[in-house]
Amino acid sequence: MSRVTSQRSSRLLIDAFDRVRDLVAENVAGLSIDQLAARLDDESNSITWLLWHLTRVQDDHVAELAGVEQMWTDEGWFDRFGLPFGAADTGYGQTGREVGVVCVDSPDLLTGYHDAVHAMTTRYLRGLSDADFDRIVDEAWDPPVTLATRLVSVVADDLQHAGQASFLRGVLLRQAEATGADD
Repeated sequence: MSRVTSQRSSRLLIDAFDRVRDLVAENVAGLSIDQLAARLDDESNSITWLLWHLTRVQDDHVAELAGVEQMWTDEGWFDRFGLPFGAADTGYGQTGREVGVVCVDSPDLLTGYHDAVHAMTTRYLRGLSDADFDRIVDEAWDPPVTLATRLVSVVADDLQHAGQASFLRGVLLRQAEATGADD
């Protein structure tokens, strides 16, 4: 079997992560900082938080699988975001108050960080063969988690949060249209 043929799974996952990247860019396009930070209530997520969180989870999980440093710390994104959380925080389990402090000065911060993580992810995936996907990466579960299962889980989580951001974007744009406001 040729190397090209043995990378079908990698190509499929790269396509899925490409779609996540496209959704991240679409969700920030044309929105103001206030719209990105808007929440439907004090316990809901903002577009900023959703996109930051999905990128943090992808960065955390794929970096661990690849045996590399996370882009969050390795490329200085932790410092650029300047959030009041530890460097290892991914947003999992955050309170409504914590969600509310995840803000950015520019949409480019969200897309730049995501693009860096996407590049790391695709580099890793390009180096895998189909045989690699059966490797056990987490024995804490029954059944143990394979590399394929972990990567599909990351894609599923990313797409869920990107979809939530798309929904919120639609609500905010309709509200702005109804009021004649730009933000």
